Amino acid sequence: MAPSHSHMTGSPADPDGPEDRLRRFATIWSRAVFPVTATSLTRAEVEARLLPLARMLHESLHARTFDPRPAQRIGAALVDAHCTDPEALSRTLGVIDAYLVLYCGTPADPPPGTPAAERTAEEGRARCARLQHAIAAGYARALRERTLAEQEAIARSSLQARADAVHALHATETRLRAVFEGAAIGIGIADLDGNVLEVNETLVRMFGGLENHVRGRKVTEWPHPEDRPHIWQLHRELIRGEREHFRVEKPFFRHDGTVLWTNLTVSLLRDAEGRPQYQLALLEDTTERRLLHLRLRYEATHDALTGLPNRTLFFERLEKALAAGGSSRFGLCYLDLDGFKAVNDSLGHVTGDRLLVEVADRLQSCATAPGEMVARLGGDEFVALTTGSDTQHEVHELAARILSALGAPIRADGREFSVRGSIGIVEGPADERTTEEVLRSADITMYRAKSAGGNRCETADPELDARAITRHGLTTALPAALERGEFFVEYQPLVHLGDGRVHGAEALVRWSHPTHGVLGPDQFIPLAEHTGLIVPLGRWVLQEAVRQARHWQESRADEGPLRINVNLSPTQLHHPGLVTDTVAVLEGSGLEPGTLCLEVTESALIGADEGLLRPLRQLAELGVDIALDDFGTGYSNLANLRRLPVSVLKLDRSFTQGMQRLPVDPVDVKIVEGIVSLAHSLELAVTVEGVETGAQAEQLRELGCDTAQGWYYARPGPPERLHALALADAI
Repeated sequence: MAPSHSHMTGSPADPDGPEDRLRRFATIWSRAVFPVTATSLTRAEVEARLLPLARMLHESLHARTFDPRPAQRIGAALVDAHCTDPEALSRTLGVIDAYLVLYCGTPADPPPGTPAAERTAEEGRARCARLQHAIAAGYARALRERTLAEQEAIARSSLQARADAVHALHATETRLRAVFEGAAIGIGIADLDGNVLEVNETLVRMFGGLENHVRGRKVTEWPHPEDRPHIWQLHRELIRGEREHFRVEKPFFRHDGTVLWTNLTVSLLRDAEGRPQYQLALLEDTTERRLLHLRLRYEATHDALTGLPNRTLFFERLEKALAAGGSSRFGLCYLDLDGFKAVNDSLGHVTGDRLLVEVADRLQSCATAPGEMVARLGGDEFVALTTGSDTQHEVHELAARILSALGAPIRADGREFSVRGSIGIVEGPADERTTEEVLRSADITMYRAKSAGGNRCETADPELDARAITRHGLTTALPAALERGEFFVEYQPLVHLGDGRVHGAEALVRWSHPTHGVLGPDQFIPLAEHTGLIVPLGRWVLQEAVRQARHWQESRADEGPLRINVNLSPTQLHHPGLVTDTVAVLEGSGLEPGTLCLEVTESALIGADEGLLRPLRQLAELGVDIALDDFGTGYSNLANLRRLPVSVLKLDRSFTQGMQRLPVDPVDVKIVEGIVSLAHSLELAVTVEGVETGAQAEQLRELGCDTAQGWYYARPGPPERLHALALADAI
């Protein structure tokens, strides 16, 4: 009765509405369970009772937040409707498995054939399986309650029979025999030596239908390897009169070697003087229910594609390993395949799935020792776990085996693929970290291996983990920090080397973090670049710097404007709104374009095509100066300076650092002298960074550099300090 793949991935080609399809589903359901239902109702009346249950299934399947628990009421309703034959539950689950998604659809059905449709169909199948589990659980619970009620009735009848034995022995025996023979559960009576004296027909059928296999045997002849150790201890206490009853789950072997699983209740029967005389056993057959539970449990804890344990089962094993005490240790390998997304994008998910299955088989062959397991967390992420007392050595051996197994090419669809992977290793004592902490450390370490080129292992380092966690915290806090106004701008003066006057300033953004204090741009600008927040942040810095430059211009109208330098990141260079935003900021403030200088790092323009240079050319044509920042570090071709729309070269601080040592290396001097000469021949001004001494400043002035900045003049600070320097001619 399993549905085809096409049934599971879309609704049937049916012109009728959802209510009609729901009624058809109820009709199919009623036809399946009616033949095995002990009821005086007609099939149509049974269908009418099943229709609201079908509607509950439809609502659960389509719920925005999926909750399978209401489906337990459906299982209880089947028991209330006298659908107590085990075949009724089996047929119900078969109908739901085959027809629920077919007639009720899947949540938010997308167009067939799309990846979204595959994911939606998969979600529908997963929900359907969990609904089956919930129905089976509700059915089992209701049937158990009904059975317990029968057991209670039997017990009451037994007590009543003993009390009335003197006055109505014959009538009591008749009633007890009727209950004994007609009960839906197996009943057996044995003496205190364990000899089985009486059994009912239900118990005989449970053990395969052969009465001689049951009657006349001893209770002690029915052990099973999976018996819990305390079961027989409870039995010994009962026959000694130390307890009145006990209830356990116990398996038995039938005569054909198959296993019968039961819920077993054993009670002590005493004589009129209160002495132990017989033992009464009540057995409820739970075999089918247990097999169903095991099947659903397997599906819930194993990956459907590869057959490996999934995230759920892995977390259970990891939590158990971390909870072990004593000298126990654990080792974890967190594997992510390198470049696997390109396979899915170029060759399709079918080929990608075949590769994943092959990878899973190879990983499984690497973890065969006791205490080792492999699981798939999802996508192309796998984990391998090892436990024991010597995991420091074993986990690295396991990682090496995994990389070696992945090294051999994989053939799929007539192609040969080379699979590489990055592994993060976490190892340590079992009781020091939580599951979340271990997985977070493994994930961070895996990405460190991937950043180092991939196809390698890295071992977790607490200090590096802390840095990565801090980076992640800063990354997630960036958007809110911009909205809350936690950023501010400091200004470092640009000094003209010819006359020593303040020529302008470079705007440098800072983050006043509520926990970490004031952070420099090197701590958060790369994060903003990675998340794309650099565009709104850069626009805000430009607005603040231009506004401040306009304020300086108004406050020193007789002394000429101060130039303002603002840094542009590579991401901003690629943003289509760069020119529009810059023009809008200048026009909004009333600042002349010639007062603004945008700094672009040399590395961002190496090999730049005309498309990237076009916005810079447009800004240069408007009068905005473009400075090539960190010049001398990007190994660019000096001849390319002719095609770049720049008007200023900013020498990297590495050139000035060489001039701090005495005697000054003449090679450094010649290099700077050559760059300055070349720049001036191209009509470019030269600014040097990192000037820290007067000797450096004098040397650079003699070499022809135009402007300089560094701690010799002033550290970055608030805008009012720069204005004071300009008025006082600090140098």
